[in-house]
Amino acid sequence: MNNEQIARIAYETNRAYCQSIGDNSQPPWEEAPLWQQTSVLKGVEFHLRNHENEITPSPSASHESWLEGKRADGWKYGPVKDAAKKEHSCFVPYNQLPVQQRLKDYLFGAIVRAFVEAGS
Repeated sequence: MNNEQIARIAYETNRAYCQSIGDNSQPPWEEAPLWQQTSVLKGVEFHLRNHENEITPSPSASHESWLEGKRADGWKYGPVKDAAKKEHSCFVPYNQLPVQQRLKDYLFGAIVRAFVEAGS
């Protein structure tokens, strides 16, 4: 399985989780803007690089990698996710995230790890 396929699965899992907590703002992968797909792909690549070095990234390391990428793209904290303003409510240190948001990092890492362990 290639990185984009893993990214699609991780994204759709995250989208389903978001829907389960009442957040219906995530479009299907095919309709997601390129910046969003690229962000997910970067997350997959971060996890795969670490697994190649026999390191399982922690959920907080995953979030910090996401923050770093967002920061490099000009994003900042905002009370609501707004792509036009490049603002995101999760643009905070991991320990300041609500538990529901932290779970996304656990899910993401578990999905990538499953593909690594399956040898794809």
